[in-house]
Amino acid sequence: MLPLDDKYFEPLEQIAGEIQASEDLATYLEEEEDEFFNNLKEAFEPKIQAIHRSVAENDPLQIEAFEKALLHDAFEGLFLPRVLGFAALRGEINQETMKYVRPQEHFKEVLLAICNSANFDILRKRIGQTIQVGFFLSSNIWVANLINEFSNKRIRNFLTSQRLDRYRTVPGRAEGYTRYMRQFKNEIYQSAVFPENKAELQVYYNKLKQFLLSRFQINNVNASVVPHMKKLIENKEFFGMREHLEIMALYANFFDLSEEDQKHLKELFNKNRETNPEFAQMWFEFTLELHNRAIDLDKAADSRISAILDPSIKDDIKDYYGLMDTLHEKGYMDEGAQEAVKVYYHSHSGLSTENECVRRAIYNYFARLLNNIETSDYTELFEVSKYYGIYMQIFGNQKFNQDLEHLSMKYVRKLLKVYVDKRGKDYQDIKKFVSTTFVDLGFLKPKEVVELFKSRRKRKPKESK
Repeated sequence: MLPLDDKYFEPLEQIAGEIQASEDLATYLEEEEDEFFNNLKEAFEPKIQAIHRSVAENDPLQIEAFEKALLHDAFEGLFLPRVLGFAALRGEINQETMKYVRPQEHFKEVLLAICNSANFDILRKRIGQTIQVGFFLSSNIWVANLINEFSNKRIRNFLTSQRLDRYRTVPGRAEGYTRYMRQFKNEIYQSAVFPENKAELQVYYNKLKQFLLSRFQINNVNASVVPHMKKLIENKEFFGMREHLEIMALYANFFDLSEEDQKHLKELFNKNRETNPEFAQMWFEFTLELHNRAIDLDKAADSRISAILDPSIKDDIKDYYGLMDTLHEKGYMDEGAQEAVKVYYHSHSGLSTENECVRRAIYNYFARLLNNIETSDYTELFEVSKYYGIYMQIFGNQKFNQDLEHLSMKYVRKLLKVYVDKRGKDYQDIKKFVSTTFVDLGFLKPKEVVELFKSRRKRKPKESK
């Protein structure tokens, strides 16, 4: 984590001063009515949130330093309930146990500040669910020790009451965590530690990877992270480690680099590619993982990799990105591109990782189209489906066929919610297309088509006696 820049600290100081000079604060301290604290909340939390958002977007490695600054008494606990939620969700979680991999000391620090705040009685109304999450993700010993730090019986009783029986099981914790996360789906709050030695890389890798993937999914890659990425990938102590390769892969796929930084990456990438005999296999395994995580390895990502490849190194990576360049240039509907896919695919074993990457790349072409077209553009489904059979024949892979089926049926069901007039031209066109094409492709059986388009009788209301 990095210290907070003055460009963020100075406006925070100004807000703290405004809070302390506020008439609402003076009235609240005198009257102790919730109304006046809520006025403070409405006046100042949006300002704090705006700076927090700016830090999260532009300097995410400073975000915990920003949140620690808010623990000062001058802020009266404003925005801390939200910060407590960010801290709870930032921890790395073991998916098998639904417990934190490491104790979350930042969560503890923020919770202690809230509980020791003079405004605890009003802040506690906004933190119950967050405490429940932080507690069920933590070990029982850790939670017990935290509660025992308070001598105030009222605070101890409040915290103890947040340990709920329904979160004692793994499914219960998983459901509670998923439900809680939905509240933060539009927030940017992730941060990370960049490791400096092997031991740190193994400890912090998963969290760093989670942080980077979260940035790519919201299309928020920025320059402040680049120096830390450069320092990590050039660390010779990491060469040969899978973790190093995967971080380098994320850097290479998703960062738009300056000419100088691209040259730096190219040198290190090809050095590792040439000296590590397992590099290509690990590369394809990670590429497949990204596909399976629904991370979009589109033309821009593939082009970034092509740009750093040393063509004198003959390996599967060179051949694969040569194929991707052909696909992106000609398009998957082009016969020449289809032939290139066929030649590459049949030069590898059917279940190889390389071939699975090719299947996912082709599937993503179809998915980008069908997941983004409007229902009014349904004829595009008719057109794109003409190419399903070509790739189904090339791949001969049941999983690929099923994925195309699910993708297409998802769109068809969306259409049937819009085009409900069974006598209308749109409905009839869709029905005719599905009845023929989907049966020919093996997506549906004739009986399933009948069931799909069968009229549903409305149940008659029961007569009252």
